[in-house]
Amino acid sequence: MISNAKSDAPAAQSDLQQLADALTPAPDGGLRERKKRARREALIDATHRLVEEHGLDAVTVEAICAEAGVSTRTFFNYFETKDDAVLGHVPWPLDTEAAVAFAAGGPSGHLLSDLETLVGSFLQDPPVGRERFNRAFEIAAREPRLLARHLAWFEQHKGQIVALVEQRLGEEPERSPLVVAALALFLTHATFMHWDESGGAGDGGDHLAFVVAELRALVTD
Repeated sequence: MISNAKSDAPAAQSDLQQLADALTPAPDGGLRERKKRARREALIDATHRLVEEHGLDAVTVEAICAEAGVSTRTFFNYFETKDDAVLGHVPWPLDTEAAVAFAAGGPSGHLLSDLETLVGSFLQDPPVGRERFNRAFEIAAREPRLLARHLAWFEQHKGQIVALVEQRLGEEPERSPLVVAALALFLTHATFMHWDESGGAGDGGDHLAFVVAELRALVTD
């Protein structure tokens, strides 16, 4: 048994390295990528200014483009809808270090605690910056449809999370990877819902801790 574990170790390390490589964002590509990021952020900022001044329903894509100084074609190169621009929906990869640690069975070895750490790392460093993210969430707290859109958008990460859970649990898992991945998404969704209920106040990590504490209380009741 010991020799088998040792022989499996290089394969496990290789799998984790492949996982890290897959999750590591590509280099920014120089000036062109920086310009794209700046244009995307300008569209988000323009959308936020107009929504704060006129309200969500009164703002059009054309008005956003005029405010940002771009064409509507350019807008749709970055966002599918006006709501996505309000919410700052951009590619949001999982934190590589946190994801690899989770897949390897860490950082604590307790599944729920480690899910909390993984989700917390995801919320901690939004790619549009914390100020834009917080501003977007303040707007979403006043517009129920935006929260629904945000939660639906997060579903795109389900495949990544299932892969992480499968890596952690191994070939003959005692827990269902789909159920564990669904729990990770639930923690994310419930955190945003509780954050919304508070009017967008506070930090995402605080709301996540509250949700996990409530979940622990429910399952031990």
